Amino acid sequence: MNIKIRWLSLGTASVLLLAAGISLAQERTGQPAANSSAKQAYDLSREQTLVGTVISYSASSSTAPLGPRLILQTASGDVDVHLGDARVLAANQFTIHSGDTLRVIGEEVNFSNRTQFVARILQKGTQAIAVRTTHGFPIAPAAQQNGASGKKQEGVL
Repeated sequence: MNIKIRWLSLGTASVLLLAAGISLAQERTGQPAANSSAKQAYDLSREQTLVGTVISYSASSSTAPLGPRLILQTASGDVDVHLGDARVLAANQFTIHSGDTLRVIGEEVNFSNRTQFVARILQKGTQAIAVRTTHGFPIAPAAQQNGASGKKQEGVL
C-alpha cells in the first residue's frame, strides 16, 4: 500500500509539473516581450529602401530561407537579402551580377532565431519587379503562356 501511495504522489507531481510547463510555454510564445521589436510578419509600415552594390549573388541558398540571395553593400554596411523565388527572376529576365547597382524595397523579419532582410521589390536601372506580395509571401512564377512545347496555342475563334 505504501508503494502505491508513493507512485500516485510521484505521478500527480509529474502531471502538475508538466501542466505548469505547458502553461508557461504558451504564455511565452503567445505574447511577444514588451521591449522586443516583434517582426513576426511582413508589415508595409516597416518597409525600408536599400540602395547599393551587389557583392555576391546566389540563385539558390543552402541555408534557410532557401532561394536566391545576395549580399548588398550599402552606405550603412553589408546586408544579406532574400529574393523570393528564383523562377520569378528568370521569368522576368532579371539578371543579377556582382557589381550591379540595385534598389531593394523590403524589410527585416524574424526567421529561425535571427532577422533576415526580405525583398518585396527589386529595381535595376529602369527594370523593376515584385518578388513578394504586400503580405510578404514570395510570388509564384506565372504559368507559361504558350504551353510546354513552345508552340502557339490557338483557340476556336
